[in-house]
Amino acid sequence: QVQLVESGGGSVQPGGSLRVSCRASGSISNILAMGWYRQGPGKQRELVAGVTADGIVDSVKGRFDATTDNSKNMMYLQMNSLEPGDTGVYYCYARVTTTRGTTSDYWGQGIQVTVSA
Repeated sequence: QVQLVESGGGSVQPGGSLRVSCRASGSISNILAMGWYRQGPGKQRELVAGVTADGIVDSVKGRFDATTDNSKNMMYLQMNSLEPGDTGVYYCYARVTTTRGTTSDYWGQGIQVTVSA
């Protein structure tokens, strides 16, 4: 089994910064992709940033920065110049090949980010 655990997040005023982290653990042979999604109030879940072998996809250009530490199976999302519209639950995602040779998608439990004055 594979587990994804998010940490960080919380509440911040508009214009502030936050960093959320995600740690993947378990029967991991290879992480093919990792990403961050968010779901705002009354909205569908959307991709915020993703990292694959082809590079980084960043849907919030100029404000969010996704990085990984492959040696620790960690992914980070640095969020700057936060706006109220960035409020939501942020989910870590990973596509993992396990030590049994199967490839599946995994999700973290989500972490709340609230941007308000």
